Amino acid sequence: MDNSKYLKTVIIDKLIENEANMVEDVTIEEARLNLYLNGEKAISMMTIPKDQDAHAIGFLMSENVISSIADIEEITVSADGLRVDVKAKIDENSLQNLYKEKTLVSGCGGGVTGNIEGSLEIPFNQTAFKIKPETIYTEVKKFYQESELYNLTGCVHKAMIYLLDGTTVTAEDIGRHNAIDKAIGKCKLQGLDTTKSILFVSGRLSSEMVTKAVMHKIPIVVSRTAPTYLGVQTAHKHGLTLIGFARGKKMNLYTHSGRIDV
Repeated sequence: MDNSKYLKTVIIDKLIENEANMVEDVTIEEARLNLYLNGEKAISMMTIPKDQDAHAIGFLMSENVISSIADIEEITVSADGLRVDVKAKIDENSLQNLYKEKTLVSGCGGGVTGNIEGSLEIPFNQTAFKIKPETIYTEVKKFYQESELYNLTGCVHKAMIYLLDGTTVTAEDIGRHNAIDKAIGKCKLQGLDTTKSILFVSGRLSSEMVTKAVMHKIPIVVSRTAPTYLGVQTAHKHGLTLIGFARGKKMNLYTHSGRIDV
């Protein structure tokens, strides 16, 4: 995949010890994406302007504004990539919560949600499959080795959804929440079932990251970093297996460890 159009070159003074040299450095593009729903502006999001249709779908489903991909009648992205128009059957109450009860979440990029608590009124996840620890270790290693934009810029987060048949769906963005929404949106566009899958994310496992997995019935979430206390509580309450500090041949199982076959 050619990501070069999202890269911007800047001239910097690079200081090593006491010696400064003028060099080129690579940065990532950041733009405001405007999401319109049934002709009305719903929200603006700071993002990398790629995978905009998937981003819109993942975000609206995470916020419970739409319940399934079948609710979408039409989705279009403007020529400049900065506007997405979605025509869909919507949940008006969730949409009003998005407008009125915005919470600035702890995810990078200043993410906003309107439905952190209300969206979680869903059944306990009882998905009973098991996964070998070696699969987690292998996929975590690949997850970081194959992060193209991060390796080029050091400036993005990544999300990957791993299906039990070995299929992986990935997305990168300046915000962790955006990356998850994009990965989920890609799965929905491809008709993939995420109810028996693993979500790998970069960065900490805060409550809103866990909430997105809960909303999409993803039973296992993995990161190489730590969860917050509220993230652990949310995972425990809703039957999600939460794994942190997955590095090398080690990992911490915070909740519902029965899905890991040891």
